[in-house]
Amino acid sequence: MPSAGTPSRPARRWAEGANRERRTHRAGRDHRSALQDLTGIGPSGAARLLGEIGVINPSRAHFASWNGTAPIDAPSSDQNRHRLSGAGNRRINRVLHIVAVVQLRRDTEGRRYYRRKLAAGKTPTEAMRAMKRRLSDIVYRRMAADAKPLGTGPGGHRGATLQSSAADPNPKIDTSEKSLPGLLP
Repeated sequence: MPSAGTPSRPARRWAEGANRERRTHRAGRDHRSALQDLTGIGPSGAARLLGEIGVINPSRAHFASWNGTAPIDAPSSDQNRHRLSGAGNRRINRVLHIVAVVQLRRDTEGRRYYRRKLAAGKTPTEAMRAMKRRLSDIVYRRMAADAKPLGTGPGGHRGATLQSSAADPNPKIDTSEKSLPGLLP
């Protein structure tokens, strides 16, 4: 049992979680990204996206498949429907879902897109799936635009070249690999 001055275990866990959330929020704020211009993505959402994704995928279709927003065929008798994939990065999918919900609550292009899908005969679930896929494409484009000015090299790291040890499986042996004179008996 903790002493009178020591916080309880749940209080310590809450404090650790709050500190982690503060650090994530600060990281997103410090790295200003075009993602934050999108309604529904704040500093912590941008930090989660940037932290989880790292190097941007080769295509928007690959990115959508990776984050679980790519539609999967789900035919049933004479109806050809699609559903969301249960696979993919669930943390990124959650950020996209939060963005979609925020955009539905406000007067945004996302809400107008959702209403157009409903007017076209889609169910609310299908319209939300289509909206999340569209948001995935927008996030992909913004992250790709952010990555271009950084000038990343091979391996997605800034400053990496084909001659650097980061891109070369066999790093160059330097003087630190040689034995030091006078230490052996």
